[in-house]
Amino acid sequence: MRWTFPNILTVARMIAAPMVGLVFLLLPRPYADWVAMILFLAASLTDYVDGYLARAWNQISRFGAMLDPIADKAVVVIALAVLLGVHGISGWTLIPVVAILFREVFVSGLREFLGHHAGTLKVTALAKWKTSVQMIAITMLFAWGLFDHYFLMQTLGMNAQIVTGILNGDIADSVGLGWKYQGLMFTSYGGLVLLWLAAALTVATGLDYFRKAMPYLRDPA
Repeated sequence: MRWTFPNILTVARMIAAPMVGLVFLLLPRPYADWVAMILFLAASLTDYVDGYLARAWNQISRFGAMLDPIADKAVVVIALAVLLGVHGISGWTLIPVVAILFREVFVSGLREFLGHHAGTLKVTALAKWKTSVQMIAITMLFAWGLFDHYFLMQTLGMNAQIVTGILNGDIADSVGLGWKYQGLMFTSYGGLVLLWLAAALTVATGLDYFRKAMPYLRDPA
């Protein structure tokens, strides 16, 4: 194994994956939310950087090729599990998360079964879009947790009429309640829409991989 810079980035992403969840045991909120979101965002960016640098610097290695998809899946799976814990389980979050997790397990098993034929399941442009939408959706959902925390903390003990008055502009907004509420709405609805879009793209790419693998799954006549 060569300790190239792309490989170091991949290993760092692998280490960051469990830390996205463990920070909620080590730190109180909202510090845990901040650290988890930054770790996830940094890990997502290294997913693009390490592959680009490995090709540009001609440092592609078997170790990197093995660990890179594992690190990618670990980051996404753990982040989704954490978000279910942060926001609670409901149909709006559970259904797309189950779809994404099922596809990841299914495609991983398919690649393992195909063995040396697994190269037929090459990453498509649609799969790259799927990954990008997943990363943006999860980042927005972590931000939702932050806006939700700050908004609730600042309205704790406030009369509902006062909160409504501030949001309607009838009462002076001295604590920035308005932009926190707007951020809460944007990240919650935007994050959920993108999560469902990511789930749809995930299922579509999974079906595409299954179709390409069909010739190798048939029993000999």
